Amino acid sequence: MMTTLSTAPANLDALADTYDEQGYVLVKGLLSKEEAAEYRTRSHELIAALNRGDDPTWDAASDVAMGQKTSLQHLHDAQFYDAAYTRLLTDPRFTSVAAAVLRTPNVQLHHTKMFIKPPENGSPFPPHQDYPFFPHTNHKVAAAIFHFDDAPDAKGCVRVAPGSHREGPREHDPQGSFHLPDFPTDRLVPMEAEAGDVLFFTYFTVHSSGINVSDEARTTWLVQFRDPADPPLTDQHDHSLGQGLILAGSDPTGRAGQA
Repeated sequence: MMTTLSTAPANLDALADTYDEQGYVLVKGLLSKEEAAEYRTRSHELIAALNRGDDPTWDAASDVAMGQKTSLQHLHDAQFYDAAYTRLLTDPRFTSVAAAVLRTPNVQLHHTKMFIKPPENGSPFPPHQDYPFFPHTNHKVAAAIFHFDDAPDAKGCVRVAPGSHREGPREHDPQGSFHLPDFPTDRLVPMEAEAGDVLFFTYFTVHSSGINVSDEARTTWLVQFRDPADPPLTDQHDHSLGQGLILAGSDPTGRAGQA
């Protein structure tokens, strides 16, 4: 049985200010090491049990590590397979920060994805914004990456470009892969994290990740969330299970999760 703590971070205003200025904020120790370890175990068991076999490696991520083609494991909507993830979505430690960075008491789920980067050749992600995948009117859309194990640079941790969110939408690769092949990589800073840390960033923030060349898997859970009062501009990415679920506060629009 997983034991959880429910104390929200005390410095929410400071976290939100950092997010506004930099386009991201890394919240240390939002989960305990013990919780993170249990979520790591559950994540690996879920992926093994479901055995989907699909690899979400982007075509643009053609890097090869250790002489092998890179690979990646993932799972959409883990909260529909294990109630522990459902509880985490509404955990006040998470939702308090999510509400703070959105500058609204209302937080709505967009979608979730679990990622496991295998050891030695775990796939990278090229520089990109999340914006073109699901553009919204007021741009009050964000992501949180839960780290269920340590993520040093050698494991292919997330890299962000501080301040890149202030430049707004960018012109992405016209072939539909949505990456930014000409973005200067020297602007990307490794966000090395420990188990239990959560990285929050805006959907305008340019980010990427490297190859996992370590001897251990890197396990993360991505939660995309938004202000329910911010209407989407397209129906892209509107197929995720549970989209529209209110995680904190309420939906003042009465759309009941409709895109």
